[in-house]
Amino acid sequence: MSQRFGGKYSPPPQNNITSDQDVPRADAPQLRADVKASKVGARANFMFIAPLPIAVFAFGKAPIAMAIALAGFGLLMIAAWLLREGLKAEEAYESRKVARRPAIPRKIMASVATGLGLGLAGFASDQGLVAPVIYAALGAVLHFVSFGPDPLKDKGMEGINTFQTNRVAEAVDKAEAHLQAMTDAILRAKDREVERKVEQFQQDARTMFRKVEEDPRDLTAARKYLSVYLMGARDATVKFADYYGRSRDPQARKDYLALLNDLSGQFRSKTDVMLLDDRSDLDVEIEVLRDRLAREGVTSGS
Repeated sequence: MSQRFGGKYSPPPQNNITSDQDVPRADAPQLRADVKASKVGARANFMFIAPLPIAVFAFGKAPIAMAIALAGFGLLMIAAWLLREGLKAEEAYESRKVARRPAIPRKIMASVATGLGLGLAGFASDQGLVAPVIYAALGAVLHFVSFGPDPLKDKGMEGINTFQTNRVAEAVDKAEAHLQAMTDAILRAKDREVERKVEQFQQDARTMFRKVEEDPRDLTAARKYLSVYLMGARDATVKFADYYGRSRDPQARKDYLALLNDLSGQFRSKTDVMLLDDRSDLDVEIEVLRDRLAREGVTSGS
């Protein structure tokens, strides 16, 4: 019988804390409350299904009309793919406090492709030239209204050194790739509690990502965590998922959960240290400013 992680029967962490109740952190329900629903939902997935009737009825037409209808179907499927990728890029943009706009406006391109696809489908139906133009215009406009544009400007980068932000963006992108690899791998273990613990660790890691994005000066102190530690966590997750998926070894599960608990504690501790450093810098700036004001005869009572 598997043990519940996070309760009184959990294996004790390695940092001399006897239970998770002693750890000053948010519990799983609070973490989940902060997670927004994915934009890549039913509406986006439906865009892959909606064009199917065009392909089905295309085979009952003359060869030229069939080719035009299938071309329209192809454009609509491309539009659905562009939309899905654009929504993923928008999610990544919105999750960060400092972010560059997507290099390719996929959602806008999806609106244009939808209009062209519907126009070709209408043209293949021998309805003249006016109807296909109306289909194309309405399709593009309604798609744009339904899903909106891509983010069109950088966020949170005013007054920040471009070279530093590029370094941070590159480091965070690589770190996110490690987290995604962990997500993909842990699914093979087929253990929901372990998946939840991986998600919890990823939440702690992303808290550090956001801190580094807010202040690129923290990148030097956090680089080991964003690269070495996450790479090790990724490799350990892959090996655990492959082994546990075959053996269901309870000791391996216990050891892996203890590892994640230790990593989460390390990431939280480092993030707290960076926040304290920021507060120390602020206190120094305040004291310097007060000294200058005092030398000029300006006091709080003036």
